[in-house]
Amino acid sequence: MIADIAERLRENIQKVIVGKPDIIDLALIAVLCEGHLLLEDVPGTGKTTLAKTIAASLGCSFRRVQFTPDLLPSDLTGIYYFNQKEQEFEYRPGPLMAQILLADEINRATPRTQSALLEAMQERQVTVDIATHNLPRPFLVMATQNPIELEGTFPLPEAQLDRFLMKVTLGYPDEASENAMLLRFERTDPLDTLESVVGPQDILQMQESIRTVRVEESVRQYIVNVCRTTRLHDDIMLGASPRATLALYRTCQARAALNGRDFIIPDDVKQMAPHVLTHRLVVNPQTRLRGRVPEDVVKEVVDTVAVPVDVA
Repeated sequence: MIADIAERLRENIQKVIVGKPDIIDLALIAVLCEGHLLLEDVPGTGKTTLAKTIAASLGCSFRRVQFTPDLLPSDLTGIYYFNQKEQEFEYRPGPLMAQILLADEINRATPRTQSALLEAMQERQVTVDIATHNLPRPFLVMATQNPIELEGTFPLPEAQLDRFLMKVTLGYPDEASENAMLLRFERTDPLDTLESVVGPQDILQMQESIRTVRVEESVRQYIVNVCRTTRLHDDIMLGASPRATLALYRTCQARAALNGRDFIIPDDVKQMAPHVLTHRLVVNPQTRLRGRVPEDVVKEVVDTVAVPVDVA
């Protein structure tokens, strides 16, 4: 069932997004895991368009916030205001109370505002004054960010990066895809007429279903070994957290379900590890000076950790 619905979602999203099938699958995996997605690349590569297309395809309530240096935490969480007619304080919800939040250019906001997302992303609730409000489900933050080298950006703190299920880089389209994009957007924007394929209840059911995907003991141990190896690596100052181990486990289950399988294979782990682990690792200064980046370490770990055999 999940594979069939996923195929319908792929086809719908590809009406707008050209030539990014792998990126679309990763976004669907984030949806199935009810995890948050960080989209990073230079401006103009389609990060915002991808987020809006996925939201439209899922039929969920959607809000977009443009992160700027003057954005306040209350601009996200909402405020209590005094209703003179009712003579009492009332809560005015912020954009965080939507099912899908597009946090556009998240690293242009100050660390104080970035941190306002932490409670919502992990606990799926917001606290305003002394009151706590539960967020609707499913709840997904899709954040876009420009590379940190660009002017006017603030690095995301490690605690917030760890709450993103995956980080995905879109990259430039190839020549054929870029040409097809021009033809598709020549007269109209296909996003304007895009219809939803599933609803919130369908998504919640799929999120429950992926938890039934079987994981053999040897593959589960393989996932643990990959994550633990990052903590012991000489080039890493901060390795993968236990939250990262659980994220890798869940994303592998979702990838198996998308491909029509009810069990995980080691290739699922190899494919998901770079997207789940890279943004959570902090390399030490000496390694950084040698030009080594977390992507290199994750590739080395995946290549060196023993792979289980005879998994079915």
